[in-house]
Parts: sequence; structure tokens; C-alpha cells
Amino acid sequence: MQIEKNISLKPYNTFGLEAKARYFTEAQSIEDLQAILKTSEAQDNEVLLLGGGSNILLTKDFDGLVIKIDIKGIELQHENNEEVVVKVGAGENWHEFVLEAIKNNWGGVENLSLIPGTMGAAPMQNIGAYGVEIKEVFDYLLAVNRKTGKVEKFNNTDCQFGYRESIFKNVVKGEYIIAEVVLRLSNNEHKLNTSYGAIADTLKEMGIDKPTIKDISDAVIKIRQSKLPDPKKIGNSGSFFKNPTIDKIDYEGLKAEFSDIPGYELPEDKIKVPAGWLIEQCGWKGKKIGDIGVHDKQALVLVNHGGGKGEDIWDLAQEIQKSVAEKFGISLNPEVNVIR
Repeated sequence: MQIEKNISLKPYNTFGLEAKARYFTEAQSIEDLQAILKTSEAQDNEVLLLGGGSNILLTKDFDGLVIKIDIKGIELQHENNEEVVVKVGAGENWHEFVLEAIKNNWGGVENLSLIPGTMGAAPMQNIGAYGVEIKEVFDYLLAVNRKTGKVEKFNNTDCQFGYRESIFKNVVKGEYIIAEVVLRLSNNEHKLNTSYGAIADTLKEMGIDKPTIKDISDAVIKIRQSKLPDPKKIGNSGSFFKNPTIDKIDYEGLKAEFSDIPGYELPEDKIKVPAGWLIEQCGWKGKKIGDIGVHDKQALVLVNHGGGKGEDIWDLAQEIQKSVAEKFGISLNPEVNVIR
């Protein structure tokens, strides 16, 4: 465990933004984390945790300690005919874990293929896609208490999962560092979810009528690659905004004015409206402003064409929020963690 000074964070964020960390270190084990938290650099400064850097917008240099979570390992803890229980290090790449699960015929995460980021960020965000959220396969996690240095266990209920939400994003924000995650996956009789039309249509195009978990993963990858830019080619953090949830009565009012507005029914008379559609209707899709802009295939993705600055991307995000609020009366909230 070594703490370095004045380190560029450009290689550590998928927007490819230049920003410097006053202090920087990597944790490869729970013991590393516990040792780092005892240092003066951790105790006397603000601390920023980095996983894959795919859900962060750096608008300036970070005058504190950046801890890159690099805890690896995939360990099979329990297995029977119905299920497997797997413990995964928080630093493992999420998509690579999904591919490993499919290779081993472990089901439940195939719909979450190609989501960027690391295992540690997955429960924090309660990542989800194509009708599935991680909370459905989540068993428990181990996290280090930043004040005491002790390892604490959080089960599914403890995490208070919501739409792209968990207890780690609100109630105990900044108090814990997720170190290991335990998932409960199916082993033989997989419950396949093809409820999202795009998956069913893509499987049909692929000539598959009895899909396996690999087929669903392949379909999801194909869909995502057709819509979302590769961060290695163009800087981005995936979906910048959450899909907003509004009351059904408000949705019906909007439907009367905008007949083609899409919406998905949720419990308690709520409707989820695709943020990308709202942004596109406001004329932002494909818009380029200097070195930054909005992706031309998916309006939900803000991009850095090269040389862009974090504050400019944040200014653009705020302009988008303003225009959507003015046209539809809907507030868009960032899914990305904005460091200001």
C-alpha cells in the first residue's frame, strides 16, 4: 500500500477527463483498506472512492485522497442443483463477471451484460437493465466502516434498494467502503426475462426461439453496442440521467399534449418515463458543443469528443435539465456522481 501525490485521474474515469488527485492509492484487500483509513492522508482529507470510473464526472482537481478499489477474486461459496452462492471482490469488472457467470451456467445476471463499472458499484447503484436489477440476485455484502475500520455485513433488506438507489447513496453515504459482494444465482432451472421488447425482437432477428442465458446476454450486448458508445473510443459514462418517475395522473396530462410520450407502469400509480425520449424531444440528440455533446444514437449519453472539460459537461447537463423541466414539467436527476 503506497500513497502517491499529484496523480492524473484521466486513466481512471471513462469520460477521459483530465483532473489531478492530491493523493492517490490503490486497495487490493480489506486489510489494505483498513490500513489506508488509518493514515493522515485519509483522516485529514476528503476521500473519493473509484471503481471503474464509469459513473463519475470530475469537474475539477480533487484536493484529497482518491482510493482506487482493486479488490479482486471470484469465489464459489455454495452450490446445489438449484443455485450457487458466489463471493466477488469489489474491484472485479462487472461485465467480465457476467461473462464468467454465463461460462459457468450461473443465471440471473445475463440481462445486465455490458454494464460498465465494478462489482462494488453495482449494489450501491442497484444497477439494472432490461427488466432486471441486481437486488434480485443480491445476498449480502461486506463493507468497511470508514470511522471504525471494522467490517460490517449488509443483507438485501439492509441495503434499502430502490430505483438506482441504495442506503449507500443516501442514509449512510460516505460512511462505508464496499469490499466484497455475495450473489445468489440460479444453477440449472433459469428464469429467463425477455419482457423488454428489444430483447425479444433481437432474439427473433438472431433466429433464436428457445434462448439460453448466453443467448440473452448476446442479445443485450448487441442492443447496447448499437446504442451506446464505447468509452475507449469516445469518452462517456453511459446513461447520465435516471429515468424519471411521475404520478399516473401527471402522465395522463402529458399524454393529452404529447400523444407519443412513452411510459412504463410501476406500482402505486407511478409511471417511469424514458429520460432519453424527453431529451431528444428537446432537440439535444446529436448536439455538439465544442469538444463535448450529446450522443447521436442515444440522447441519454453525454460525451467527451476529446479535450472536453468536466465543468462544460456539467453545464450542458444543467441546460438539458432546464429544457426538459420547461417543456414537460419533469425534473431529471443525474445517475452519474458529479464531483464539484
